[in-house]
This record gives sequence, structure tokens and C-alpha cells, in this order.
Amino acid sequence: MTYSLAPYCYTCGRSTAPGRPTILFIHGAGHDHSVWTLQSRHFASHGWNVLAPDLPGHGRTPGPQAECIEALADWVLDLAASLGLEQVALAGHSMGSLVALEAAARAPRRVTHLMLIGSVAPMPVAPALLDATLSAPDRAHAMINSWSYAPGAQLGASSIPGINLTALNERLMQRQAPGVLHRDMAACNAYTGGFEAAARVACPCLLLSAALDRMTPPKAIAPLAAAFADAAVIRKVVIPGAGHAMMSEAPGAVLDALWNFVSAFPSSGLEPQ
Repeated sequence: MTYSLAPYCYTCGRSTAPGRPTILFIHGAGHDHSVWTLQSRHFASHGWNVLAPDLPGHGRTPGPQAECIEALADWVLDLAASLGLEQVALAGHSMGSLVALEAAARAPRRVTHLMLIGSVAPMPVAPALLDATLSAPDRAHAMINSWSYAPGAQLGASSIPGINLTALNERLMQRQAPGVLHRDMAACNAYTGGFEAAARVACPCLLLSAALDRMTPPKAIAPLAAAFADAAVIRKVVIPGAGHAMMSEAPGAVLDALWNFVSAFPSSGLEPQ
């Protein structure tokens, strides 16, 4: 199947410039590029090329939607190649973390840093949720919000005054085309190659978890962490007080973890500024 290589790609209003390191942000199931607002803007303002695409069939990127994690990984690598980028750092959240992991395994020399946020492998989806994404989308959205946010956010706490995080996330999922969330969740549920992919990763890897994450809890990352090659450089960070939706619940802490990680492992002589 042929997927669009003319996606909507948020670059923070900056052109991709040669000689700068590049970070490519990969969103999760039922989402789009907008989940990376704070993190992408910081990187773009500090010497990095930034790419935050809407995946095929999501947001403003035309379909068809990819049916599996492997196809999405190929799409991400093809996107980078189409822009003349020989190397990129990959940051992915939830489903996007599986895409980033698979891409880093398929092209280890092209990925300088791997940042897996809210990740586990395998990433099974509860049957009730998977069924609801197809038969009762509104109920599926409510279930995701219930499991994705820490209690404080459920009660209205927000890193941005006046913003209701769960309502914002619900509206984001509602904006996607019918069937998008179901196919995303099914792709996560079907992906079984995480351990094999981890063993082929050749760059430093950040495993970023949130202490109150009920969908991909920190303790569940252990099997994936153990699957990386013995020589792999792995950094684990757990953000306190946040849930699976940590980019919105704790945007500053997520940014700090990503920035500290890439700063600790500069690659190819391209250091963050």
C-alpha cells in the first residue's frame, strides 16, 4: 500500500537547515502533531531541526492509514529520507514509541537517539477498549481519558491555567476520521517485534515513564529494557505525579528529560545549542 509522503508536518515555522541535528516527534494513537507543542518549540529554538508530522490518515495528513507498526516505521524513515535527512533523533509517545523503536531497529545508522515515552513492549490493548473503539467511540474516549490522566488532572488540575486536559484530549480524538483510533489500537495490540527490535538498536535510548501511568506503568518497562543489547546505553527516567498523558500533564518535566538526554549524548559532532 502507498502512503502519503506529503504529510502535514509541524516544523515550528522553521525551515530544515543542513548542519543541524534533527528530531522527529511521533504521536500516539488517535492523536496528531499538536501533542508535542512545548517540546518541539524548545528544540526548534535551540539549534535543532524539528519535524512533528501527522501520521498517515491522522490530522491533516491524507490517508490511507497504515495498518501496522512496521509500515509506520518505514513511513517515518521514508519521510526523513525524502527531506534529505541522513540522521535523525526519534521521540515517540505510546504507539509512537513502538514506531520509533521499530524504525531505529530497521535503520540503526540513521537514528542518533531513541526516546521512548510511555512505552512498553508488547503493548496489549484491553479487549473492552479495543471493542469500544469500533462500536462505541465516545465510550472509548472516556476510557482512555480515565486511564491516561493522573487523579489531579481528572479533577481539573492543569499545567496551563484554564485548560481542561481531559476535555482537550477528548476533542483531539474526536477530530480524527472514523476508524483511526481503532486501527491504531489494533496495530499496538498486534505488534510483537519489540524485543527483537530493541536488540538491534545501536544508539542511546531514553525510557521515559510517568509514576501514575495506568496504561504503560513504569514497572512494565523492565522486559523491554532488558531486551536491548548489553552494550546499549539506556537511561530510565520516571516523572512523578503524572500519568500516561505526560506531555500535557507535565510538559516541562518531559522536555527536561528529552533535552538532558540529547545533551548528554551529542552525535556526529552536532551538539545542541
